[in-house]
Amino acid sequence: MKLVVVSAGLSVPSSTRLLADRLAKATAARVPAEVEVVELRDLAVEIAHNFTNGFPGRALGAAIEAVTEADGLIVVTPVFSASYSGLFKSFFDVLEQGVLAGKPVLIAATGGSARHSLVLEHALRPLFAHLRAVVVPTGVYAASEDWGAEGLAERIERAAGELAGLMTGLMSGASAVGPARDAQPQAGAEVSADGSAAPAEGSVPRPRETVAQSATAGRGSRTDGFQVVPFEQQLAALRTR
Repeated sequence: MKLVVVSAGLSVPSSTRLLADRLAKATAARVPAEVEVVELRDLAVEIAHNFTNGFPGRALGAAIEAVTEADGLIVVTPVFSASYSGLFKSFFDVLEQGVLAGKPVLIAATGGSARHSLVLEHALRPLFAHLRAVVVPTGVYAASEDWGAEGLAERIERAAGELAGLMTGLMSGASAVGPARDAQPQAGAEVSADGSAAPAEGSVPRPRETVAQSATAGRGSRTDGFQVVPFEQQLAALRTR
């Protein structure tokens, strides 16, 4: 598996990159994956050129390929003007439409104040929902006062666990069990030529057979066009067979 981390931090060292690394480490501890980090500040010039000439440079092309082929994404941006940074948005603007469809994504952000924590819900989550990615329920926001405080480590672990579950198919596999099971014929049933399940030899006939017999006998009552047969009559019909 391949886990790609997209960090839009601009400074060195960067709290955005620090949060990205902690999220990647927690996720990689749960699922065996090759981790690749894309630093957007190194791609700023090529991203701008891509808007003007329509072609990605070598480094930007490699980053786009990594994101496209990833089994899971961790995206982290600093908060600029109560939203994601322009560099962060520009990178995802140059991606071809549909490349993130169905891809698990963990969203995260850093800021100087806890007042900007809603950036995850009013900016990042709608963006990746528009790109048709599968965003994990838990987003991680780290304000300046969160580093070293209680709560941040727990949020990181919870979000990483959700991303790892999506990457390994545990969550999607569990939701598919019900329909798959319902589609199987019942034990002892035979499949007829038209693909429907027929009762095996010696098994109890279907209720519709009893309903039809009772209808020809003129017994029972009709409700909304359906023949309603009391249980006693169905049981008597079975005993006469």
